[in-house]
Amino acid sequence: MATGELTGLRIDWHAPWLAPLRELRPHVERADWRAALSAEARNRGVTTARGLAVGFAAPDDGGSAAYEAHIAATGRVPTRGNAHDLFNALIWLTFPLTKAALNARQADELARDGVRGARGPVRDAATLIDESGLLLAASEETCAALMRLDWTFLFDAQRARWGRDWMPFAFGHALIEKLLTPYKGLTAVVVCLPLANASLARMDRAVAQWVREAALAPPLLSHLPVLGIPGWWPANEAPGFYADTAVFRERRRAGHAGAQRRA
Repeated sequence: MATGELTGLRIDWHAPWLAPLRELRPHVERADWRAALSAEARNRGVTTARGLAVGFAAPDDGGSAAYEAHIAATGRVPTRGNAHDLFNALIWLTFPLTKAALNARQADELARDGVRGARGPVRDAATLIDESGLLLAASEETCAALMRLDWTFLFDAQRARWGRDWMPFAFGHALIEKLLTPYKGLTAVVVCLPLANASLARMDRAVAQWVREAALAPPLLSHLPVLGIPGWWPANEAPGFYADTAVFRERRRAGHAGAQRRA
């Protein structure tokens, strides 16, 4: 790994959930990895929703300002030398439109309510997506099945569609950090949109639009134990893996089912 602050951080770059981030590995392994990632952000034209160039700054760059408000106002992302903030930077480079949209929603809420105001459903949902989100390009039927926890449909009847028609993308930087030491019950909140076979760039555009337009609230988000995704964890090939109801909970009543809005 890199010299300096990131020394000792062990990342398995071959893990399937890191596939979209893998090309950034050489920048992470630079001694001045913040500068390297900031240069790459400039090369990619990464900006905030206000059009400010995004760069990765020292942890104390924001002073006493609220974190999301500081990013929205300056484009500078305070970044500590740990896995949590490193993955946040990598997601800014990989899903720049979605990160900018989430930051803008958070900053708008902070401008209206202040740091000490009631956080409310918009900031709650934005924080959940930012920290623990999984983006899923699938079908309306898939999104509905997730909301009603229909594991038989998702992982038995339609198992072959994962990675072919249905494309999952690990997005939340806390989620990816936890996947450094994966465990069966690790669960993501899911933004599921009907975009079968979507590329990473198309997914970024679609989710950013959804973030800008949706009446964000935690109930709009479904939940998925990520190691149940076919191709992500060898153990889920074993008979009975999904029978663990402590992880793969019973489905909800039909009246609670519903798909997320189309982007």
